[in-house]
Amino acid sequence: MGRGMPECPAVPQAYRMPVARKRRREQGMIAPVNSKTTLQTVLENAAAALPRQPWRASVLAALCFAAPCALAQTYTSAPAAGAAAKPAGSWTPPAVPPAPNLPNLGDTSREDLSPAMERKIGEEIMRGIRGDRDYLDDAPLLEYLNTFGNALVAARPSVRGETNYDYFFFAVRDPQLNAFALPGGFIGVHSALVLAAQTEAELASVLSHEIGHVAQRHIARMLGQQRQDALMPLAAMLLAALASRAGGDVAMGVFAAGQGLAIQRQLNFGRDAEREADRIGFQIMGEAGFDTTGMVAFFGRMQAASRSYSDLMPAYLQTHPLTTERIADIQARIREQPYKQRPDSLNFHLARARARVLQDESVQGLLNAKAVFKTQLEQQSRFQVTAAHYGLSFVAVKQGKPFDAQKELDAANAALHQPAGPNVFTSGGTQAPNSLLAAMALEVLLMPEQKPAVAQQALKAADAARQQFPLSRGIARQYAEALIADKKLDQATLYLRDQVQLYKEEPELYDLLAKAYADLGKMTLQHIALAESYVLQGATMAALDQLTIARKSTDATFYDQAVIDARERELQEKRREQLKDQKG
Repeated sequence: MGRGMPECPAVPQAYRMPVARKRRREQGMIAPVNSKTTLQTVLENAAAALPRQPWRASVLAALCFAAPCALAQTYTSAPAAGAAAKPAGSWTPPAVPPAPNLPNLGDTSREDLSPAMERKIGEEIMRGIRGDRDYLDDAPLLEYLNTFGNALVAARPSVRGETNYDYFFFAVRDPQLNAFALPGGFIGVHSALVLAAQTEAELASVLSHEIGHVAQRHIARMLGQQRQDALMPLAAMLLAALASRAGGDVAMGVFAAGQGLAIQRQLNFGRDAEREADRIGFQIMGEAGFDTTGMVAFFGRMQAASRSYSDLMPAYLQTHPLTTERIADIQARIREQPYKQRPDSLNFHLARARARVLQDESVQGLLNAKAVFKTQLEQQSRFQVTAAHYGLSFVAVKQGKPFDAQKELDAANAALHQPAGPNVFTSGGTQAPNSLLAAMALEVLLMPEQKPAVAQQALKAADAARQQFPLSRGIARQYAEALIADKKLDQATLYLRDQVQLYKEEPELYDLLAKAYADLGKMTLQHIALAESYVLQGATMAALDQLTIARKSTDATFYDQAVIDARERELQEKRREQLKDQKG
C-alpha cells in the first residue's frame, strides 16, 4: 500500500509515471500542503482528482492506504473474445528483514486525527461506498469475508486498538487486483483479487497486510508527516528568493531541491509504513495458522504479470520496494519459521464462485462465468467440484431459471459428500452443515420465478436455517423474505421490528419492513421505514422526502404525525450540520 493520495492504487498506473506526476501536481492532487491545510481540504482535492467511479473517489478522499497493487493487467478468468485488456492494480506488500513484534504506533498523531475521528470518517465513507452500484451487497460473500477477516483479527486482538475497533470487510466490483484500508477498521477488496487468490493463505496475506495498516494508524501518522513536509517547500521558497540575487538558475535549483526533499520524505514514509504493515501481516498469518509461503506465491504471480512495469522503475521512485526485493525479504523470513500446511475451507471456494458471478452480471459475463465453472468440474478436488456446481446454480438464479438452479445445487450437495479423490489435500470426513449452501437453497426457493406454492416450503426451510445458523445475518433476512412471500405479513412486521432494534445499521431490514407494510396497505408506516433505510445509507434528503409522503398519507394517525414531526426535526438539524461542514 502506498502512502496517501499521491500513490493511492485507485489512480491508474499511468498516473504514477514521472511525467504524469507533474500533471497531477498541476491539478492540485499533490500540491504542497501548508500548515493551515485541513483534512477537509485534503479530502476535497483527492476526490476532485478522480471524478470517475464514485467509490474510488471516496477511498481517495479518506486518504486510504490501498494495498500495493501496481499490476498493470486486468484479471479476467474468462475474457470475452476480442475484449481489450484494461489497466489494473495489483496487491504486492513490501518485504522487510525479520523483526520483533511491533507495538501499536500512532500516539503522536492524536492531534491530527484521533482514533474516534478515524472511525467516524470511516463510517461516513462507508455510507457513500454502500450506495455505489459496484459495492457488492451480497450477504453470503460479506459473511465469508467478515468471518475470515475477523478470524485473522482474533489471532492478534491488539490490532483492535484502544477503541476496540470492530473490523468490517467488504468487496467491490472491480477488475483490478487491489485491496484497501479505510480509517477506523473498514477493509475492502476488489472482486478480481478474490478470484486471483488461489488459496486462503494468499487471501490472508492481503487482509493481514491491510489490518497492519489500520493497527499502526498510518493514515493519522501520514497527516502529521504532511504537516512537517509542508514547511520544506516554504523554506525552499525563502531560500530561492535570496538566491535569486545570484541568478535565476540557482534560485530554481534551490526551490526544486526543497520540493524534491519533501517528496522523498513522503516516499520514505510510505515505504516505512509498508514495512510495518507487512511485518504485522506476516505475524498475523503465522499466529492464525496460515502458511506464510502463500504471501510469496501471490507476490510471484503479481511480479510475473507486472514485470514490464514494476521492475523498470527505480525503487527510490516508488512508494513500495520492487517486487523482487519484497519476495526475497519475505522468503528470508519464512526460512526461520516451521512449515505449515492448512487446507482451504469450502467457504473459500464458494465465496470465489459468487465473486466470479457478481463481477460481471451482464449476459456475456454470466456466459463466461458458466464456461469457467464447466471447466472447473474437471478438477479432482471435491471442494472445487462443489463450488463449480454452486457457481452454476448462482448463474441460473441470475438468469431466472429456478429448475436449473435447483438441479445444480443438488449436484453441489452430492459432490460435497463424495469421498475425496486420491492424493487430494482437502478436509476429509463428514462435512458440517454449511451456511452458504443453506443460503443458496433459500435463494433458489425465493426466486420470483418460483410458483406460489413453493412459498410455504421456503418458509419452512428458512425457519430451519435460521435456527441452525443463528449468527448468519443473510439467512435472518431471508427468513423475513420467506414470511412476506408466504403472506405471513403480521408475523413478518413483528419479526422485522425486533430485528431493526437489535441490528440498527442494516438498511435491508427497513427495506423489508417497508415491503411488509406496503403489502398490508399501511402506507404511512411504509414510508417511515423507507426514510430510516435512506438515513442509514446517508441520503438525508431522500429520507426527508419519504417523511413528507408519510405525513400526507391518508392512514396517518395522530401518533404517526408526532413521530414524523420529531424525526423530521432531527434530520433537518442533521442536514444543516452537513451543509455547515461542507461550507466550513
